[in-house]
Amino acid sequence: METSRIKWIDRFIISAIIQGGIITVMSFVIVGFQATHTEINLIQYLSNTFEGTAKWFFIGIIFYLIIVVAIAVTGLFYNHLEINLKRKFSGGLKALAWIHLIGMNVGGAGAMLHMIFAGLAGTGVLSLFTEGKLGKQNLAIMDSFIEPIGAFIGLLGIGVICGGIGFVIAYRRKSESN
Repeated sequence: METSRIKWIDRFIISAIIQGGIITVMSFVIVGFQATHTEINLIQYLSNTFEGTAKWFFIGIIFYLIIVVAIAVTGLFYNHLEINLKRKFSGGLKALAWIHLIGMNVGGAGAMLHMIFAGLAGTGVLSLFTEGKLGKQNLAIMDSFIEPIGAFIGLLGIGVICGGIGFVIAYRRKSESN
């Protein structure tokens, strides 16, 4: 098997591993913080305030996990096209694949990390990390996160659309062996 043929598979799988590592480290930080600061149960507090800004934290975490899986599954699409169907990603297809990779990783992770941060900031939990005490809930702080989250989601959408276009073009091309 020619190693240059599996570049896109590797790129998407490696990025999924990196993204999985990021969410794992975030989880360890939260658990570690909880273990060292027992005066408040973070998850219980966030769960009790779910009607407010905490839902952004939980939705951000859930969507981040979905992005990690989506990036890994995308590698399977590239595997099918590059290995099974012997399609080559060069020229315009290569550009579309790069936009796909960057859009999913930067756009997806950026949007979800902003949502997580917004949820922590809006609930006052962020001040536990910065000041050592629970702050007040601040619904107004959420307004400052709408535009950056929207921009990152736009980048994610552009990446996914470009990837889809690249998949269709690559699928319709004849294989190199024909």
